[in-house]
Amino acid sequence: GTEMKDILVDEIIPGQPWQEVKTSEGAIKARSVIIATGASANWLGLPNEERLMAKGISACATCDGYFFQGKTVVVVGGGDSAMEEALTLTSFASKVIVVHRRDHLRASQIMQDRALAHPKIEFIWNAGVTDVFGENFVEGVELTDTQTDQKRRLDCEGLFVAIGHTPATGFVKDIIDTDSKGYIKVDQAVFTNQPGIFAAGDVSDPRYRQAITAAGDGCRAALEAEAYVKEHAEVA
Repeated sequence: GTEMKDILVDEIIPGQPWQEVKTSEGAIKARSVIIATGASANWLGLPNEERLMAKGISACATCDGYFFQGKTVVVVGGGDSAMEEALTLTSFASKVIVVHRRDHLRASQIMQDRALAHPKIEFIWNAGVTDVFGENFVEGVELTDTQTDQKRRLDCEGLFVAIGHTPATGFVKDIIDTDSKGYIKVDQAVFTNQPGIFAAGDVSDPRYRQAITAAGDGCRAALEAEAYVKEHAEVA
């Protein structure tokens, strides 16, 4: 009995007992709303990035690491996410090269120590990835020195971009509490600051960002939404 609508949501106006969802096809009134708009990986904006997406370019080592067994891969970034990506990839790749635009990491000390000590991980400092090469699959990247602007090619078979994610919360930032990065703040996994409005998945999860954890959030949010609707069924 679920009705699917492929339309844009512009705004959510909270209210009791009805929430109003303003869309590209008019307003929809609902007793409860679940926000599950996810988060998008931040990309580098390289000339060939879009063309080689999913053809050696990824933003999720947990998802795609298996496909790079025995290969040399590059990880871009210097934070905890980049170190996690690099360490995860060591279970599959023969060599992991971390490229960072500075001469020091911003990751937590424990993550730095683990990555710096791992025999499969190498570091290239003061460099940025400014292009990626390959006909049908990644064959290498262009590195540009951040101090001298000198360019060189580095052969590799995979590129993992780990420079953060941006949650899709712009349309609710004025009514739903979010953190400094835009992720929805939740209590008990799914409760937002607005009664009857719940959040599920990557839109409120800056840490795990996995399908299985998002599915768990979805289940919890659905149960809470159902309970909320039942509790307010008699309210006009």
